[in-house]
Amino acid sequence: MVSLIVAGEAGFWVVLAAGLLARYALRLRRTGLALLALLPVVDLVILGATVADLRGGATADWTHGLAAAYVGFSVAYGHRLVRWADGHAAHRLAGGPKPPGMPKYGAARARYEWGVFLLTLLASVVTVALVAAVQWLVGDAARTAALDSWYPRMALVVGINLVVAASYTVFPKRAK
Repeated sequence: MVSLIVAGEAGFWVVLAAGLLARYALRLRRTGLALLALLPVVDLVILGATVADLRGGATADWTHGLAAAYVGFSVAYGHRLVRWADGHAAHRLAGGPKPPGMPKYGAARARYEWGVFLLTLLASVVTVALVAAVQWLVGDAARTAALDSWYPRMALVVGINLVVAASYTVFPKRAK
């Protein structure tokens, strides 16, 4: 499963790079758009392989939960990441304006961090829902018991992100 997840992550970046190169360097806008539209297929392949592996009789381990987390974070952060990469590709390959960076100080940075918190919360909710769905689909609590560790793990991730976002609100970073 780890190899599949690593291959999926590599495939995500290859498809993203190919889509942006086609779109900006080769000026094939439709081809680039079609390639970028394939990005969710990577998630579906990883999720499908995970379910197939477990339905085929495998006993769940941490890697099956990692596959769910990969898909969850891809769903939550994928659009933002593609938009970021698209802005940089447009700037470097097509003479577009330089994309703005993230805010560094004050209330703007706090709002940014709360946005990251909300994306992390969404990613965690999707991950937990996928883990629960896989457990339900397999229907054998003994074989999927290892996936239970992903519930508190996702709560910890959300909690850490909450502390970070709150710290930028309570103790805003100021320009020197």
